[in-house]
Amino acid sequence: MKENDISKAILNASIEAHRTLGGPGLLESVYEEALAWELDQAGLSVRRQQTVPIEYKGNVLSTPLRLDLVVNDLVIVECKATSKYNDIFAVQCLTYLRLMNLKLGIVVNFGERKVKDGFHRVVNGL
Repeated sequence: MKENDISKAILNASIEAHRTLGGPGLLESVYEEALAWELDQAGLSVRRQQTVPIEYKGNVLSTPLRLDLVVNDLVIVECKATSKYNDIFAVQCLTYLRLMNLKLGIVVNFGERKVKDGFHRVVNGL
């Protein structure tokens, strides 16, 4: 699967998880786990809370980066559960993409009434 196909699967799985859990109001970790389960059921490879070492001037920092989900080793998914989307989420996701040398990230804000309104694609131009 390519990034766009994975993105569609993530959208469908996000909608299903959001609907099944009753909409907004839960912790990010709950939505993350439900989304990971839905993606796994769809036959996708999902890694949760993957740690990524951060190198700074030749030294590996003691605090690694933690990615919410990595799907098929191609797409990073950041789960949020806030009442209002903030542009910093996309900036954060883009930084993760650059560190991982990946092209596509998705920020899913499960705090929206309709999760499709909280679905944001972030593209790394590499």
